[in-house]
Amino acid sequence: MARFLPPSFLLCAAVLLCACGDDAPPGSDPAKPAAFTATQVAASQSLAEAPGFADQSGGGIFATAAGGAVRLRLDGSRAALEPHPQNKAALGQVRATFRLGPHSALVETNSGLFLANQGWLIEPLWQEVLGTGIVATAQTADGAAWIAHPTGLYQIQGGVLASLKLSGQALSGITTMTAAPAEDGLPGLWFARQGKLNVVVASAPGVYQVRGTDAPLGTGETVRTLAGLGAGTGKAGEVWLLTSTRVLRRNADGWSTVGLPSLPDQLMGAGRYLWARAGDKLFTFDADQGLWGSAEGLPTGALSLLAVDETGCAWIRVADAAMAVSRAPVPRVTGMHQGMLVVEDGLVVQARLPPGAAPQRVVFQLEGQEFEATGPAYSMGGLEADHETLKAFSFASLTPGGHTLGVVSRFADGSEALRQVPFTYQPLTTTPSYARDIRPIHEARCAKCHTTSPGRPLNTYELWKSNAQLINAAVRDLRMPADGPLDPQGIALIQRWVSSGALP
Repeated sequence: MARFLPPSFLLCAAVLLCACGDDAPPGSDPAKPAAFTATQVAASQSLAEAPGFADQSGGGIFATAAGGAVRLRLDGSRAALEPHPQNKAALGQVRATFRLGPHSALVETNSGLFLANQGWLIEPLWQEVLGTGIVATAQTADGAAWIAHPTGLYQIQGGVLASLKLSGQALSGITTMTAAPAEDGLPGLWFARQGKLNVVVASAPGVYQVRGTDAPLGTGETVRTLAGLGAGTGKAGEVWLLTSTRVLRRNADGWSTVGLPSLPDQLMGAGRYLWARAGDKLFTFDADQGLWGSAEGLPTGALSLLAVDETGCAWIRVADAAMAVSRAPVPRVTGMHQGMLVVEDGLVVQARLPPGAAPQRVVFQLEGQEFEATGPAYSMGGLEADHETLKAFSFASLTPGGHTLGVVSRFADGSEALRQVPFTYQPLTTTPSYARDIRPIHEARCAKCHTTSPGRPLNTYELWKSNAQLINAAVRDLRMPADGPLDPQGIALIQRWVSSGALP
């Protein structure tokens, strides 16, 4: 495996606009958290007080108290995660883990960076270019992963690491970063640097603007943490600011000051959920319902947030114990992730239930209809007559555009636990071929690992066809390619190729 890939530099039409601080103060949005008894799932491993990655299908990847890397399942048990045998560098002491996509993470150790993918820790080709010291990561709506590093702001797209520069100078000194819409609604990347708040937007493919913002920061007020919430069906994403004096929120209605019982020490967002820690108190906000909650029943001791996911679950550390906490035992979903582009009318979606009391019923909800699901495989389509094969549910009746899939667990005491997954449906309109559409993707992004090694060989049409379902799942879930996900167009092409018969 190659160890060095020179960074390419993005063409950057960077425009730094003046920030509008000290404008009219924003409206007040008093938070009134209602206490709830937190559902808790204990981790089988002692975790370090370091950033982690929470997977929306359950579990996550974290630094252990002993300095290793661990992959946890939905029930808190340990899953496989090992250094890839083709790595040149030893793993070393793990410092932190950062999100790169719905199911992939970047693990930073004292010896370098490693991509966590399908149970392996893999050296990225650009490891030596970037080095350690990551400040934050984020993924924007175009599928690009962004890394804030002491040396600058970097983008990973198409497996290539690129540096974004302003007037020829690196954007070094970033202290916090998140993905959220800009003030004009365009997909944005927010960051704080040198006491100022800025947002990056794409003005054209590969061309970015660095703008100031209209955040109403007062004199001497500084941004400590940024958190972004994703879009829901018919609802725009949001950016949240934890400053030196307050919490600010910007949604479609503009800026407001959020009045929590006390100023948080940590702020994290994922999907449509926000979590805030203030001392030994843990608060959560459901942006779809507009509801604040205060977690009760947690162990006593020093509390810290490690990671949060799109289901409304937070992984925390209390004293020496680590656990996942949520309002309710929410079902997880495999086969679909938040904001996914769906092109297959026969996509199979499954529900996974967290440990604890089994629900009486599990149902899927879509377009005002409910579909009963039976276990142990809670598939949206149920089982075929052989009682083993998952039956595909047809999305064919859906109109193209945004939709939300709901999965509900209903319990004997009348309570419910709901998981909602916004997605975009774009049905097949063309029939791709391997020679015209898929082979160029293989040569550009897959051949370096999937010709002979380290991955399984995929260098012929026959091998692609025989592995079509595995490939489809891996690129759809953004687990492959190992050096970063494909762009949305590439993912859609592969999905359409598989769905239309994997033609030569």
